[in-house]
Order: sequence, then C-alpha cells, then structure tokens
Amino acid sequence: MRNILWLVAFVLSGGPSLSYFQYQRPVQLTGAGQHYLVVDESVWKHARSDLGDLRIYAGEMEVPYSLVVERGSRERERTDVPVLQQSTVAGKTQFLIDMSHLAEYDHVDLKLATKNFVAHARVEGQDDPHGWHWASLGDSILYDLSKENLGRNYMLRLPRATYKYLRVTIDGAVKPEDVQGATSEMREEQPALWRQVSSTSKQEQKGKDTVFTFSAAENVPVERVMFVVEPAQPNFRRELEIQNDKGAWLGSGEINRIHMVRGGQKIDSEDQSVDFSDHGRKTGLTTIKVVIHNGDDPPLKLTGASLQQLERRLYFDAPARDQLTLYYGDEKLGPPVYDYAELFQREKAATAAQLGLETSNTAYIGRPDDRPWSERHPVVLWVAIIAAVAVLGGVALRALRTTTA
Repeated sequence: MRNILWLVAFVLSGGPSLSYFQYQRPVQLTGAGQHYLVVDESVWKHARSDLGDLRIYAGEMEVPYSLVVERGSRERERTDVPVLQQSTVAGKTQFLIDMSHLAEYDHVDLKLATKNFVAHARVEGQDDPHGWHWASLGDSILYDLSKENLGRNYMLRLPRATYKYLRVTIDGAVKPEDVQGATSEMREEQPALWRQVSSTSKQEQKGKDTVFTFSAAENVPVERVMFVVEPAQPNFRRELEIQNDKGAWLGSGEINRIHMVRGGQKIDSEDQSVDFSDHGRKTGLTTIKVVIHNGDDPPLKLTGASLQQLERRLYFDAPARDQLTLYYGDEKLGPPVYDYAELFQREKAATAAQLGLETSNTAYIGRPDDRPWSERHPVVLWVAIIAAVAVLGGVALRALRTTTA
C-alpha cells in the first residue's frame, strides 16, 4: 500500500500533464507515416535546456518520439589493401591495387613518401589483373603543398565500384618506390544538417587579428561558425580561435581557399567554417568571440559571418486523422522514455512537419507546490521559532528568580 501511494504521488508530481505546460504550438502534417519537427529558437527560448519537457499530443494522448541531433552518420571500416607491381611504364609510375577483399568502395587513400608535388593520377578497374580491357574510373589530382603550408591530398576518388583490381597511373614526381601502401573503405554517409542561429555580430581589427563578437540567443546551443569570403579574395589560409566572453577557449581551426595550377594540374579546395563545442558556455551566456589570426597578411575580405547549430529533430509516427500539438515549458518534467526512441529506425521517406505559431497554453495552471511545508511558509516558521525562544527565555528567567529567592 505504501509503495502504491508513493507511485501515485510520483506520477502526480513528476509526470506530464497538459495543465503543466506553459506553451503550445500546432503541428501541421502532410499525411500519415513518419514525420519530423525541427526545433527552432522559439522552442529553445521556453523549453528546458535539454529539451526534456517536449511532448507531442494527439488530443489528450501522448505521441512517442525520438529526439535526434543531426550530426550525420557514417558507417565505414578501413582496410589495408595490397599494392602490387610498382613499376615505370612510358615514363609514368604504374601499380596495381588488390581490392578483392572489399565488396564495394568509392575511394582509395594512398601512402606516399613524395613531398612538395602536384601530380595527375588515372584509375582503371578490372577483375583480371592480367586482362587487356581496363575500365576507366576517373582521374584525381594528388598533391603535397607542405612547403606553402597548404596541406595535401593523397586520395583517389572513384565512382562506387566492385572491381577486384585497380590500375593506377601517376605522371609527375611520384616514383614507384614512393608508393608505400594504400587503404580503403566503403562508406554510407548521411551528411550533418545545420541551421543558422539568430545572432548579431560586431567586427573589429585588433592589431593583426580580426575579431568577431557574436551575441547569440539565450540557451541556444551553437556548434559552428561560418564565414563568407569575397570571391575576389586570393588564396589564403587562416587559423582562428573561438572563445567565450571570459576569453576561455571553446575551439579552434582554420578557414582556407586554395585555387591554383601546379605542374599543369588544377587544385580546388575551400573551407570557410569551423566546428566547435559550446560546452564551455554557461547557461544564459550569449557572447561568443572568434579571433582570426592574419599573421603578416592583410585581413580577409569578408562579406558575412554567422553562427550555426546542428538540427535537433523530433521523429514520430503521425496518426492518420488526429490533430497534433507540441507542448513545452515545464521545468520540472524529466525527459521521456519511449520504446519508440529505443527502437528508432529513420525512414528515408520521413516528411517534414511544420510548427505553427507559439501561444500560451490556456489550460496551464502550473504544478502543485511540492516543497516542504517549512519552505512554503517561512514566515510562520520564524514566528514559531521566535515565540518558542521567548517562552523558553521566560521560563529560564522565572527559574532564575526562584533560585535567587
């Protein structure tokens, strides 16, 4: 009996109830089947910081969901693949790669000893290493620009293939003995999904550094900074640091643009964003500072800068007829535990549902005050304490007078 009463009290005080949510938003569906909602700034503003109080209801029935951070997914297994018969053919380096242990693949990473070079590589495929008819699988540009501090690329990119053997021909500075090995993998990739976070920014020049100070919405997670560099800006590479308002480190990285021709081959590489973790931000902290180190080069010609976050999605199975509503704004409600989330399978045909305008929940009355009686009535408690002290003091004084007499 005692356990039953405890369970009832827990459900009444800790479980969800429509009257405990302060805010609601209608969910606009496009039919039945698996749908998802994207969490926006309005939800972040009024929901718990961990989104644990989000609930979807069809009438008064709770609809289970799975909260997914769209970091992207990648299934892969890296494998060393044998390099065979390194030789020189018509003045070019040529070798075979045994891919027979992989069912499918779409790239090969070479291990090269050559430094400071740009070379063209042609890849062909066939199941018989001694056959005459090799299928063309495309061309890649290999390079090492460590002298200019601009990185390197040793990857052969291919269409998805199943050939047991690849024949690679490289013209340029790469010698047969420089080909020291190769690795490959078959990857199934789901790209990360990013959404822009509402923010304001201020740009200023401090010595040789370009400093951006962003003011982000309160409690909204931020995980990437994105810059837009003028197309006329020549090749560059800049390191940058990301700090909070106290100057504490949040992350670092680099942005770059490399468009050049070396040895008759064209190199194209561009990256204008840096990912970081905002775990160094405290709740309510809204300032993020990004410092671009220009060194002795002039500042970059920037036309835009913004903060981004990974999309948070609520995946759920929509009923055929019922109207759904998203509720939130209950600080004491813990995250839900659904079988749906534990066994969640994303469907490729999942459809985006839209959230309507946020309104106050007209049924909201708030949770009952579950604090101890002493915390809910501190004045009465202090009056009782003072009265008790006065009575005890009076008794002590009377006893003292009696003893003296």
